[in-house]
Amino acid sequence: MDEEAAQSFVKIQSPKGPYGTGRNKLQLTVDEVVEDYVGSFGFSQLLQVFLVSIAWIFDSHSTLVTIFTDAQPDSWRCIEPGCGGGGRMGGTDSVCGLKPGTWEWTNGNSSSTIAEWGLVCDRRFLAAIPASLYFLGSLIGSAVYGRLADAFLGRKRAVLLSCILTSATTFLTSISPNIWIYALLRFANGFSRSGIGICCLVLSTEAVGRKWRGQVGQYGFFFFATGFLSIPLIAYPTRTCWRNLYKIMSFLPLVYSIFILVPFVSESPRWLLVRGRSEEALEILKRYARMNGRELPQNLCILEPSISLEKVPEKIQNPSSVKKLWSTRWAMKRMAMVMITGFGVGFVYYGIQLNVENLNFNLYFTVAINAMMEIPAVFIGSVLLSFMNRRLLFSSSAFLAGVSCIFCIFFSSREQKKGSLPQLMVEAVGFMAASTAFDVLYIYCVELFPTNVRNFAVSMLRQALMLGASISPLMVVLGRLSPSLSLFVFGVLSIISGYLSLWLPETMNCPLYETLEQQEVKERLDCASGDYGMELGEGVDM
Repeated sequence: MDEEAAQSFVKIQSPKGPYGTGRNKLQLTVDEVVEDYVGSFGFSQLLQVFLVSIAWIFDSHSTLVTIFTDAQPDSWRCIEPGCGGGGRMGGTDSVCGLKPGTWEWTNGNSSSTIAEWGLVCDRRFLAAIPASLYFLGSLIGSAVYGRLADAFLGRKRAVLLSCILTSATTFLTSISPNIWIYALLRFANGFSRSGIGICCLVLSTEAVGRKWRGQVGQYGFFFFATGFLSIPLIAYPTRTCWRNLYKIMSFLPLVYSIFILVPFVSESPRWLLVRGRSEEALEILKRYARMNGRELPQNLCILEPSISLEKVPEKIQNPSSVKKLWSTRWAMKRMAMVMITGFGVGFVYYGIQLNVENLNFNLYFTVAINAMMEIPAVFIGSVLLSFMNRRLLFSSSAFLAGVSCIFCIFFSSREQKKGSLPQLMVEAVGFMAASTAFDVLYIYCVELFPTNVRNFAVSMLRQALMLGASISPLMVVLGRLSPSLSLFVFGVLSIISGYLSLWLPETMNCPLYETLEQQEVKERLDCASGDYGMELGEGVDM
């Protein structure tokens, strides 16, 4: 590949002038319009990101509500003479073997699903089914929403649909008559909410310049942490009735959809451009510019991705590059590595959250501590993403999370009726590191793939995360019998995920491409010129 061919692609030239089909037309890519005229991150993008990111609160509520609704009750007491008196679950006294009707839960049978449906003793593993099915529903929903958001609905309407369905399924869950209907509705709820995370992340990052992608991607996780922190505040007043907790949470996404999402959030101009709706994309960019106190040139036209590819000299085009994600070698390898890594991260991130009941601390206090650790995780991730390589940041966070989980083992064998403060501190650090790794992996995935498959790629990552998460409730149930075993497995998987991520290319300060073909050609040129080094050169099928 010679220097002249590379330059002819970077600076697209027409017979009548640069960047245009005529002297009076200025044709620029979306990246160029945002960076040069709209502003990389102005008030309009800040408002867009803020309004979109609110939906992450409902994603957090749906995912983590089972920490309280499916919690094992703390203690029981006798109501008939001769049953043994009472005790704490997990201690020397047990309800197993006692006759039904001779004892009761201290906080009542409606305090959790385990208490209401008797999911203890030989039925203890039934308690993991609703949470596992919830994550399996999220896995399937991620694929469906990712495809619909890229090919048909767009990012905004996918978020809207997800919020409405989340509201409906959450309310229906509150009236479940038995464990099997409850598990089925948790599956439906997981399917419904899966569109929130992937579409909100993509919708936010596609509105800003390349310098701010990492930080903007982290804002959504801040709202996820806010939702996490709010759960104990809502759960404590409803601690005697788990159904009321679901009813309260079902109301919030519906209000958000009607009064915030529909009237004030804009569709992604990048998605509109890929779908051939360049005029609508330009109108949104003009609105962004006006709110930022700027104005776009009157003769501006957005350069469509297909035009960019057509202008590439024939000598550097490769017919094999015009393929879909799974038939393009470099993209397939990249996607597979992201998914394998995501499986481990999802298992650890959600497993640590659900495993808090095995730390022998007050449940509300422990959840609040973990929720508060999400905030510095988001802040640290935002700061480090501004100057640190994505790959190094992710792998370091995963390693720290894994080591912390293993260190927790040394404190888990102490007095069982009272939690160890050092264990809680180490667990909190591990969870913060796992949260940072989880957040950074999403940003990393957004930057690894182009617009026409970006939502699908993020949805595939989401599926891998949810597959790992769907297995973690089983490990939590095992942790009730052996806390050391669950902590050891969490630690090992986190370390493996951090190691595997070292095989992915670096994406810091790289542009967001619009199509697979454009990205492959541009990365070939950058690799030839040395801009990406050997890392990206290994990721592209040369």
